[in-house]
Amino acid sequence: MSRRVTPALMASTVLMAGLVGCSADTRPSQSGQAPPVEPKAAATPTPQVPAGKAPQRAFAVGVRQLKLDRDGRALPTTLWYPAAGQSGGAAKRSATAAEGRFPVVMFSHGLGGRPDDYATLLTRWAAAGFVVAAPTFPHTSRGADNNVLDVLNQPADVSYALDQVLALDGKAGDALRGRLDGERVAAAGHSAGGVTTIGLFTASRDERLDAGVVFAGTALGVGTAFAGAAAPQLFVHGELDEVVEYAAGKAAYDKVPWPKAMLSLPKGDHGRALLSDGATLRVVSDTSVEFLRWSLYGDPAARKRIPTDATRGDIATFDDHL
Repeated sequence: MSRRVTPALMASTVLMAGLVGCSADTRPSQSGQAPPVEPKAAATPTPQVPAGKAPQRAFAVGVRQLKLDRDGRALPTTLWYPAAGQSGGAAKRSATAAEGRFPVVMFSHGLGGRPDDYATLLTRWAAAGFVVAAPTFPHTSRGADNNVLDVLNQPADVSYALDQVLALDGKAGDALRGRLDGERVAAAGHSAGGVTTIGLFTASRDERLDAGVVFAGTALGVGTAFAGAAAPQLFVHGELDEVVEYAAGKAAYDKVPWPKAMLSLPKGDHGRALLSDGATLRVVSDTSVEFLRWSLYGDPAARKRIPTDATRGDIATFDDHL
């Protein structure tokens, strides 16, 4: 059954200097405009995904590009997906998709970033059995004008890209025909992409979304009026974040009325660990994979593994209200 997008409620506002430098070091001047008035939340306690079992094997990973455009806003979108063949190694361009129907995760990059910056993390999600779609935003990607205010247009961009990605499931001749499970969808994002993700559950609620993953995000500009059916949330934030203060991310997390957890990195910064392969990324990727297995596949065994992955190696602490 189709779940439609709730009309956006965003008012004109400013995202402050803390959002700039999501994947770069430049920062704009600060503005004094007031944040928007938050509408009343309309959360319900019923999760949308029935119990199931996630794939336990690792998949090979394919990658392809979609040329998307929303009313003149170019949104080239990278797709990573489970592919046929031997697992491991780099993602293979336009590889044959694996057999099965896979949940979809929409990923939003940070200011001054691009989807490929997060390829290590996103290919791990794809190898675990998820189709990951990551738009390149027209005004906040590397090489663009870094217009931080345009972050407020990005939730609508993600919803549009999701429309186009899900349409591939029924498109004759497409490599992903019959491979996409449009009833199991999550949104995720880093920094400005984290703002975008929070917006998809608040002011621009997309009712198709069953879960969210927010890396170094804040609710500035999109509010904390979480609305619609319960959608579990995983927040990940470095306590030494020099761009988006940890307290700002924790404040947004505290407002989530649904099942939720927060992975806190005592030595973590704004998220450079997401851009390289190391011990911190392994904890973040393993924890987020199990969270997605539970929240999208409905796998209860994955739920039990989340705290163990989150606290492995004493790299992070874990606030668990899932």
